Amino acid sequence: MENLTIKYATAADSELIAEMSRQTFYETFVSFNSKENMDKFMNEQFTKEILMAEVTAPNNTFFLAMEGQEALGYVRMREYNNPPELNGINAIEIARIYAVTNAIGKGIGKTLIQECIRVALAKKKEAIWLGVWENNQRAIEFYTRWGFQKFATHVFMLGEDPQTDWLMKKILI
Repeated sequence: MENLTIKYATAADSELIAEMSRQTFYETFVSFNSKENMDKFMNEQFTKEILMAEVTAPNNTFFLAMEGQEALGYVRMREYNNPPELNGINAIEIARIYAVTNAIGKGIGKTLIQECIRVALAKKKEAIWLGVWENNQRAIEFYTRWGFQKFATHVFMLGEDPQTDWLMKKILI
């Protein structure tokens, strides 16, 4: 998409980000999970209010991928909560990177990951890391193409269902 731009998200964008988060997460994972677990997660851990509060929370940075006035995706980066398996290196997390369903495969992820790397380097981070569900092969292949490597796993609770996420990192310096 040649008209794609990146915009730093502010509190004014929080409702848009929350709605995009909920819709994208649901569309991506509903077919892999029970209705009960999806409902529990969406209604307890992934509420509109919780997601909106993240946008202005300390140590969180959000960027929107825009085509004109239309938001096609976003990324959430955060600078805390690094896993012990990183052995104390100065790292930043890509906590969430989403593209709306009809924009997947159109360069949104590429543009957002490039922005994440730019931000991490500007902040003089040694690494950038993320968690990805072990069964999300498309995402794992995308991150691998960008130089991320698995370094650990952790459990992500989706409702009552413990799921395994791969933790992947890219060394920057």
